[in-house]
Amino acid sequence: MGGDIRRKGKVESATEFVERMKKIHEEAEMALKKTQEEMKRYADRRRKEMENWKKGDRVLLSTKDPVFKKRLTKKLIERYVEPYMIEEVVSSNAVKLQLPSLMRIHPVVNVSWIVRYKEQVKGQKKEEKPVEVEGVEE
Repeated sequence: MGGDIRRKGKVESATEFVERMKKIHEEAEMALKKTQEEMKRYADRRRKEMENWKKGDRVLLSTKDPVFKKRLTKKLIERYVEPYMIEEVVSSNAVKLQLPSLMRIHPVVNVSWIVRYKEQVKGQKKEEKPVEVEGVEE
């Protein structure tokens, strides 16, 4: 059962092992940072700056809500309706609007559903004149 215990094997020293592990760790860190930068660049392509909403701002409400989709003429519905006032800023992603009681949606909406209302320029407002159809004004 004898064996030569004095025989040297291929065992690396502890310092060589530590150096090799440090090098591998640094390479892994560099690869992760490069991947993070690429992911951030691709994620930020479609992002835009957040608007700062405050109480009293006038906004237009999107008609993508299911309440608006129940209308008969979906094709002719406006994209945004009425200027409404912001009653309260709930968070950076949600605001509470002053909506009429007939509108059956929750007053707290996501900021993706609103756009800032811009006052119309003088002469820009469309005049609505009655149209005569079959002798009756409509």
